[in-house]
Amino acid sequence: MTRRIGVVLVDDEPLIRTGLRAILESEDDLAVVGEAADGAEVADLVRRVRPDVVLMDVRMPSVDGIAATRHVLACVPEPPKIIVVTTFDNDDYVYSALRAGASGFVLKRARPEELVAAVRTVCAGDSLLYPSALRRMAARHPATGSRLAEARLTEREQQVLRLMAAGLSNAEIAGELFLGVETVKTYVGNVLAKLGARDRTQAVIAAFESGFVSPGDRR
Repeated sequence: MTRRIGVVLVDDEPLIRTGLRAILESEDDLAVVGEAADGAEVADLVRRVRPDVVLMDVRMPSVDGIAATRHVLACVPEPPKIIVVTTFDNDDYVYSALRAGASGFVLKRARPEELVAAVRTVCAGDSLLYPSALRRMAARHPATGSRLAEARLTEREQQVLRLMAAGLSNAEIAGELFLGVETVKTYVGNVLAKLGARDRTQAVIAAFESGFVSPGDRR
């Protein structure tokens, strides 16, 4: 039997949690293993039920999704992937949560199949990159970082990072650069390691914040 992907739901609205649970548990490979109504509850719950993915509301009255994301990733060994759930895709809260380590975001108005795909995507080790939305968020934050200069990426690694920021998958990057997919995976791994990035989302944010990629760039 295929192992089911365990999901924790974090939202202060019971109706939202009920709807998310209904969507996820209609899939044979997904299981909701816990719920929390506030970010303050998340770390203890995650330690207890060991989910693969957390769906985290970004705005909650006590401890918000940003602080909860940061706390889980800092204090839980082998932490789960975190997907931020938000009403608006240009929310500064979302950008802050991504900077804190969330692997991506989904909109509360997303179609059920989009939500399910998002959970499967991050569980497989990929990030939910929406280049246009990320560019809009990054445009409101001036480039101030120096991580790219300190990372000393090779020319090829820089090319790969630019294409990651454009939202290309490993296979698409391979086609663009006339490389094998496994070779691209190696380059992506090198980029993440040199930047100290947890995943592709964190690497792309570092590229924007360092000014290496401009929010106006398309490639």
